[in-house]
Order: sequence, then C-alpha cells, then structure tokens
Amino acid sequence: MKTAILILSDPKTGSEEANGRLFNALAVAHDLQTRKQEVTIIFQGAGARWPAQLTQKEHPFHDLFTSVRQSVAGASKACSVVFGAIDGVEASGTKLLDDNQLPGTPGLPSIGALIDAGYTPVVF
Repeated sequence: MKTAILILSDPKTGSEEANGRLFNALAVAHDLQTRKQEVTIIFQGAGARWPAQLTQKEHPFHDLFTSVRQSVAGASKACSVVFGAIDGVEASGTKLLDDNQLPGTPGLPSIGALIDAGYTPVVF
C-alpha cells in the first residue's frame, strides 16, 4: 500500500481546524511509517506555509513533523510562490516540487504521476 498525503490546510488562519488537519495528516504518516507502508507527504496550496513553521523547535507539532520528515517529498513550487511561502520553504530545507508543468506557473507536483505509481492520495 502506498499513500500520498496532501496537506492543504492554511496555518495562517490559526484555526483549530487548520491545526487539526495538519496534526491528523502527520499522525497518519506516522502510523503508516510504523506499519512499514510507503508514504509521501506533499505541502500544497496554502499548506506550503507549514514547513517554515514546523521546522521551528517551539512549534507544538515540531517533534511529530521531525518523526515523519523522511517522508516529506516537498512543497508545490507554484503554491509556494502564490501563497508567499517560497522563502520559508527554502529556509526549511523542503524541496520545491514542479514536475507538473502547468502553463502560466513555475510548476506543481504531479498528482497524476503519484497515482500512476500506485499511490492513493489522502487530502488534509
């Protein structure tokens, strides 16, 4: 079983819902890793803002993020640009994904390629 976890929740809202979505996404990734299943995490949309926050040791989900960090494929390059997160993504050491060359953008992750590779997308 292969799972692609797409995190779209926006940390900028500061809402319980955004934090809950992130927490549950990371918890699912941790559970799948523990079960020795293949998992990849992608930050997309406004979710591209998360890596900069999660690499800060004082963030409440920093330790959980660190435990699944090896499964982070990266963040959408186009979304990072659109949502003003490019500097934070780069500073966090998170890879910018751009293999889906959508016209008029610097590229996004290819969800189609993940599906072709047998991943089941789960969106948070």
